[in-house]
Amino acid sequence: MDSNKDEAERCLEYAERFAEQGLLEKAERFIMKAEKLYPTTKAKDLLSKLSKMQENQSQKNSEDEPSFVRQRTTTANKENTASPAGASAAGTDEGDYTSEQVEAVKRIKRCKDYYEVLSISKEATDSEIKKAYKKLALQLHPDKNKVPGAAEAFKAVGNAVAVLTDAEKRKRYDQFGSDEDRLNHRHQGHYDYSYSRGFEADVTAEELFNMFFGGGFPNQNVYVRRGGRWQRAQAGANGGGGGGGGGQAGQGGYTVFLQMLPILLLIFLSMMSSFFISDPLYSLHQSHKFPVARKSMNLKIPYYVKENFHTEYQGSLRRLESSVEEDYVNGLRHACHREKHYRESMLWKARNFGDHQLFQKAQNIRTPSCETLQQLHAQAA
Repeated sequence: MDSNKDEAERCLEYAERFAEQGLLEKAERFIMKAEKLYPTTKAKDLLSKLSKMQENQSQKNSEDEPSFVRQRTTTANKENTASPAGASAAGTDEGDYTSEQVEAVKRIKRCKDYYEVLSISKEATDSEIKKAYKKLALQLHPDKNKVPGAAEAFKAVGNAVAVLTDAEKRKRYDQFGSDEDRLNHRHQGHYDYSYSRGFEADVTAEELFNMFFGGGFPNQNVYVRRGGRWQRAQAGANGGGGGGGGGQAGQGGYTVFLQMLPILLLIFLSMMSSFFISDPLYSLHQSHKFPVARKSMNLKIPYYVKENFHTEYQGSLRRLESSVEEDYVNGLRHACHREKHYRESMLWKARNFGDHQLFQKAQNIRTPSCETLQQLHAQAA
């Protein structure tokens, strides 16, 4: 727990730094991580201050909206009065939007989980998830959808597909939900697009979009990295750019190649590994490749080898079984750590919400891997 406390303090230092820079979302993520590692009153105070800062920022951003809405409504009314076709002409100018785009953003805002964001069932396959993402991403991309809040909705869709196409993240999400879910209770009904977070540690929503569509919309904006930041650049000329448009198109194609280069290298290395990496000598789990069961001499750990093990293996059996026992014990240690972490998380959640029944249930959570590890230590002693 002392190591958790040190890590929590570092997270709070990062949070304070991001808050000073105005990066409130990042600050909130680090505060929640600190709360999860080691709950303190300092973290709760910082979260309360951050919530006020977010509310002030939200109010400040919304001050300009009424004048814009009034201006747009007045303009639309004048067009409708001047011409019967005024209503159909609305939305054709740059910066306008359709009722379908407005409804799409509102729907994302009402969603309660990632499955609802993508409009899929909990049994959806990866291909169904990706198909739903492509449809929504094209509809909500900020270059196409100018509705206020479309950028946050676009990020929410990206975050949903990033979690649900990762087997481990999806399993953890189905069991416990996301860390951001608890934030909704703290904001007392103030919607803050919780589901739009999650890209700071991996890729941005725009990078994810480029992975699916190969870099932006045709003949429109693509995103390139300049000076450590992602900026928009024209993917091609629009007729009046002269030689400059061709240069930008070449730069965009070169950028796409650089983005694809790590993936191509990974595929190449995966193909080459099959020629140079030999099969392991044993496995801790029985399979058609390792059907023969054995036990180590010291700790009696079960392991499995190939059928031709006795004729093919010429090395030291003692050294091999020492490696088997080391792998087995290391696996138990990792499993024990996960079991303890889950138990402590449930205890913290019960204390935080004052749920006595959940607290009793968390106290009764067993840690079988830890128990097995203790038995092995006693056996070795």
